[in-house]
Amino acid sequence: MEADRPDGRSPNQLRPLACSSSILHRAHGSASWAQGETKVFAAVYGPKAGTKKNENPEKSSIEVIWKPKTGQIGKAEREYEMILKRTLESICIRTIYPNTTTSVIVQVVHDDGALLPCAINAACAALIDAGIPLKHVAVAICCSVTNNGYIILDPTKDEEEKMKAIAYLVFPNAIVSVLPERSLQEGSEPMSHGIMTSVTLGVMSVDDYLHCLERGRAASARLSEFLRKNIGPKSTSEASKVGISLQVSLHFLYIHEIAIEMI
Repeated sequence: MEADRPDGRSPNQLRPLACSSSILHRAHGSASWAQGETKVFAAVYGPKAGTKKNENPEKSSIEVIWKPKTGQIGKAEREYEMILKRTLESICIRTIYPNTTTSVIVQVVHDDGALLPCAINAACAALIDAGIPLKHVAVAICCSVTNNGYIILDPTKDEEEKMKAIAYLVFPNAIVSVLPERSLQEGSEPMSHGIMTSVTLGVMSVDDYLHCLERGRAASARLSEFLRKNIGPKSTSEASKVGISLQVSLHFLYIHEIAIEMI
């Protein structure tokens, strides 16, 4: 016997998926991601010269800005920013453009459950659209545990509120075509074949968690296939504009530093 869901879905069934890229003309890359009524926009700006304090100048930095649908950003949104930042840093090749910052802005359009996984998927799609060098793409899924111990995927907001526990899981996808030549040289970090990010809410047993991993990994294959079919990097000429803009910024930064030294 399996859990009955209000919308008639089976426990492993995802809500309808929708994804579009290049939705914002002024951003270097942008995408929208929707699962059922949950929808998120993501925009990528950069890389731009310079990093913030406490960031490693020998690597590029990822900045995440979370914008809720209404009101001010709170504690939960700050945690989402941190989780998203760490996830994106793990998939980006950060040694290609050292001492630069890439900003990822996430705008919540509507939250009907599984918001963080939708935001991660939208951000990854926007990075691909921007042509940011990536080791691989991440796909995220929400798994939840009912009070009776059943595992269901991609819960709605109403379902989330009734769950005993929830797990947000992020898995690596295959290497994508946004990799520049010779970016993965010998000795570079290999692609992980396990889980990349795991966030749990509530209390679940070890067996429940392992079942979530099993269901989530199977669902990630479907999400990866959907992402592969719907999102691709911009053409070489469009993507090169980002590199040209970065080179100009770095050039003026270099001139500015020389001027300061002469003074």
